[in-house]
Amino acid sequence: MAKIAIGARTLLYPLPSVLVGATVDGKVNFSTYAWCGIVNSRPPMLSVAFQHHRHTLKGVKQNGTFSVNIPSVGLVKETDYCGLVSGRETDKVADCKFEIFYGKLSNAPMIVECPVNLECRVIHILNLGSHEMVVGQIEEAYVTDVCLTNGEPDVSKIKPFLWVTQPASQYWTFGEPIGESFSIGKIFREREGK
Repeated sequence: MAKIAIGARTLLYPLPSVLVGATVDGKVNFSTYAWCGIVNSRPPMLSVAFQHHRHTLKGVKQNGTFSVNIPSVGLVKETDYCGLVSGRETDKVADCKFEIFYGKLSNAPMIVECPVNLECRVIHILNLGSHEMVVGQIEEAYVTDVCLTNGEPDVSKIKPFLWVTQPASQYWTFGEPIGESFSIGKIFREREGK
């Protein structure tokens, strides 16, 4: 098989589908993002990449806080909708009938219907060109009680979904497990006698 160069592109699979929440000019807003990921463990931090014109970014800058809400497959329509329309033009909370709650931070709105909610305080905002990367420290994580197994979040109960870029441009569910992490690769050590 031959490798074909297709240019420098953002081809990282899979991408999470998340709803980022912020209060913008006193109004709660959520928007859909896929460019989101963990960047630090102690203290726990994540990043979200926002295009400069995004309405939610305005609220993140106003308050210095935001939330990352992980929707389940049952919220795929609402998640897509929150990425299609701007909070400048409509009230997405009312449109999607989201129930809002707050945790430690009084101005980082979170969605009750999402099984996982991460409450974040802004640590850094980096202008990278087409996007601004916001690094947030996770102040608290909330998980719906029925999505826990032995007190820990259970991905099979959370049922998050992924976004796949073009040409598919679709939302996908998680697949089946294919091996135990930190274990399946030990076969190479065993072959080497290590």
